[in-house]
Amino acid sequence: MGKKTNIALAIAAASAAAWAGSKAISKPQQRLSKQALQYEYPVIFAHRGGAKLEPEQTMVAFDRAAQLGVDGFEIDIRLTKDEEIIVFHDDTVDRTTDGTGLVADLTLAEINTFNHGYHFQDLAGHFPYREKKLDVVTLRELLKKYPNILVNIDIKDAPDTYEGSLMPSKLWRLIEEIGAEHRVVVTSFYAEQTERFNLYAQNQVALGASESDVRKAFTAFTSQFGHLYHPKVDVFQIPAKSGRIALDSPKFIQFLNNLNIPVHYWTIDDAATMTKLIKNGAKGIITDRPDIAIDLLRTTTEA
Repeated sequence: MGKKTNIALAIAAASAAAWAGSKAISKPQQRLSKQALQYEYPVIFAHRGGAKLEPEQTMVAFDRAAQLGVDGFEIDIRLTKDEEIIVFHDDTVDRTTDGTGLVADLTLAEINTFNHGYHFQDLAGHFPYREKKLDVVTLRELLKKYPNILVNIDIKDAPDTYEGSLMPSKLWRLIEEIGAEHRVVVTSFYAEQTERFNLYAQNQVALGASESDVRKAFTAFTSQFGHLYHPKVDVFQIPAKSGRIALDSPKFIQFLNNLNIPVHYWTIDDAATMTKLIKNGAKGIITDRPDIAIDLLRTTTEA
């Protein structure tokens, strides 16, 4: 054999030895089960209350989703100028209301001078709330009104902002005050926000994966060193694809399930994709069309 062949074989042998050594030392560690994630069937989360049926993250949306029979709500939260936690996605009120301005620069009372259903267009192409004013919903209101529904809470305020620096502690105090630890999941695109929240919660609340958590898990899954992956979160809420990367394969879902991490997919609005994901092992569907998801789940259960 030539010199290059010998070098290649030596590298391969060293890699195999490193893999075998790490395999012997490191064992996959399952996450301890959280009460909010203990269910026997795929759950349905109404994304922002079911944003294609009613104005997103308004009480009419949550009421309709609850009447349909969803298991949970998937919501976003932001902090107002007077430090109220509201159920709201964007950093400005422009897209959903008839007003303008940054959420962080407005008080709750100022935000509620706007109509939060103003830009909503229903499935028939109508704007039914132009003449019916809808207020913003506070997280306190939502948790108190629906004590038996799961709530996935996504922290939107960035950690390097003033409001973002306050959010983890304020969110924990509210959850603790209401006694909702067992029925919420707290997540954020910013891993720092979830980590800071958990400094207060001390693992009493289920944690969702950030973008960096998803990257780490998928990198571990596609490598030979998946056994070295030790998750710091309890559930993955992810899209079926990220760019060109498919995140919905049965093997990836099983990789996470083996670590006691259920996978929920967003935002899925058609029955065919819902059926495929559930067949692949998904434990949850996050959807703007909870009516479709509920009908599908009922049909599947009855079958």
